This record gives sequence, C-alpha cells and structure tokens, in this order.
Amino acid sequence: MFGLALRAPACLSLLVACFGVATGALADPCKAIPDKGALPAYLRPGAGFTGPVVYIGDGDSLCVALGPRPDQWVEVRLADFYAPELHTPTGPAAKSALDRLTAGQRLACVAQHRSYDRIVAVCRINDVSLGDLLRQAGVAEGGRRRSTP
Repeated sequence: MFGLALRAPACLSLLVACFGVATGALADPCKAIPDKGALPAYLRPGAGFTGPVVYIGDGDSLCVALGPRPDQWVEVRLADFYAPELHTPTGPAAKSALDRLTAGQRLACVAQHRSYDRIVAVCRINDVSLGDLLRQAGVAEGGRRRSTP
C-alpha cells in the first residue's frame, strides 16, 4: 500500500496519522535512532529489547516496535544473517521469508553495535535466532557479509 510491509491495520492508521496523507512510498519509518547524534542509552551494545515487528525492510532488516510511535521503532540489521540485496533476483524472496517468519511474532533482540541509523542485533523468536530460522527456511545468504559502523 505505502510500499511498506506493515503488520496490522493499527500500524497503518498510526503511520497515516504520523505522516499526514499517504503520498507514495515512505522510506525508513523506524525513527528511534537518529540519523546523527547519540545512540539512545537503552540501545547500547549488549542491551536487550523486545517488541513486535512492524516493518520489514529487506531480507535482513526490520523494525521492532518498543512503543506505538515511529520514534519508538528500532530499525534492526540482523547480525547473524546476510540476505541477498533486494535488487538481486533472490532479494525479494528473502524479504518475503523474513516477513513470513516474523508475522505476529514478538522478537527478543540483543544490540551489538550501531550501523548508521540502525542497530545491528541478534534477534530471536522462542530462543531461536532469526538467522538460524532463515537458514532453516532455505533462504540463501548472499549480501555483502559486512555492516558498516
């Protein structure tokens, strides 16, 4: 609808309320981590955080809601899985697999470090990492195999 893989009608209503009218694709709805400036203390390396998934960016990035507003949504880059880039032939399938695996789920994540305006973290569902779940689902890795500081 907005180019987003949103989870629930409530999230859609929230986005419309936060962004005004729908005017095309919205980029990066997760705003808990500022583009510049200090990282929130609750996302320091080693910190744990939990919440439902409200957005899937690609095969290895998503937003975890720590509250109802986009400024409480943490963009996470999975530390233990390197999905193919979205523009490659297998990228959309990786994104779809991540969406299926996380639909209706609450993630428990542990922050490792910051990468731009996101947190690189290991996230788990029922004590199994998303990286392991993606591999078990047959999603081939194929990204750049690195994240930037």
